[in-house]
Amino acid sequence: MAEFLGNLPAMIFHETKRLLGIALYFFLLIGLFTVFKAATLGDEHILYHQGFAIINALVLAKVVLLAELAHVAENFKDRPLIYPIVFKSAVFSALLSAFYIAEEVLVGVRNGSTIAESVPEMGGGGWRGTAVVAVILFFGLIPFFFYRELARVLGQDELRSLVFKRGKPAASK
Repeated sequence: MAEFLGNLPAMIFHETKRLLGIALYFFLLIGLFTVFKAATLGDEHILYHQGFAIINALVLAKVVLLAELAHVAENFKDRPLIYPIVFKSAVFSALLSAFYIAEEVLVGVRNGSTIAESVPEMGGGGWRGTAVVAVILFFGLIPFFFYRELARVLGQDELRSLVFKRGKPAASK
């Protein structure tokens, strides 16, 4: 128990870094969509929408982090990397869409709305809009899981070295 408590600050720091890294990725995706939407609709409140993008990114990052800690969608670790990347992207896009809808419904019901009134209008509303957002999210998650799976196979240090140090393997420093 003492060993666990001694490691607790390091564990908290590590998981917080993971959460913020995931949130940054989602903020870039959501932030770009909100800028695009604001530019398309002539909305002058871009910073206002970026605040919501930060909040949504943190919520989505929390869901991803918890799902990863629960080992969700880790069925294809021994297959070629394309399988876990595509599978995780599909599972997590469905999971994130479902959590977003559930969260909005719970907030709406808590504020006195009916369930039907609380369902968010994703992608313009209806099942087609929700499906379009899920497909966009799926393709947005492919680079995320591509990096994660490469890090799993190569090791985080090796991947960082290949990406950020002119392609030199970590062992040949």
